[in-house]
Amino acid sequence: MKDSMVALKRDRIVDVAADLFYERGFTRTTLDDVAERLGVTKPFIYHSFGSKTELLAEICTRGVQAALTEIEQVQALDLPPAETLRRFMPRYVAAVLRVQKMIAINIREEKNLEPADAERLAALRQQFMARMEAILRAGRESGEIRVPDPRIAAFTLVGAASWTTFWYNPGGVFSSDVIAQRMAEVALNLLRIETPDQA
Repeated sequence: MKDSMVALKRDRIVDVAADLFYERGFTRTTLDDVAERLGVTKPFIYHSFGSKTELLAEICTRGVQAALTEIEQVQALDLPPAETLRRFMPRYVAAVLRVQKMIAINIREEKNLEPADAERLAALRQQFMARMEAILRAGRESGEIRVPDPRIAAFTLVGAASWTTFWYNPGGVFSSDVIAQRMAEVALNLLRIETPDQA
């Protein structure tokens, strides 16, 4: 019970800090601002996070980890490359939209991370990109996926999904589920992989 309460407390702090960093920017937000919005005193935050930069690192990590978790889970199914992408792409875009603010903060505020945190996050991103490239390369070699350069294709797909963090509006015409499905269809069509509706 104690561990779950600690986790809940950290989640509350992270969520509120992410809202403020997204709205105002990292440098224009203080821990006093975070505490005020939470309705607590600053020591409440310091009990979980030793500094504002530590809090920023946690937000950025959660954004990157959301995508990495999705690709790890789909690859664990040990499916052929094309089917792996069919399953992964909608889940990936949905994950990006779910942690929209965290990924946007990671993109905008990476320069404010401590060097050790920046290196750790870079390693996580490299793990993710290596997995994406490996799927595309395996698909090209098997003839399932028509792509001239797996690395460029991986960066293209990731860039398109990541950019949704800047234009997606939760109150807009399309739900996150619809956007995830339609973006996945576009990506699969570019790779000449049939979607279920086309099969």
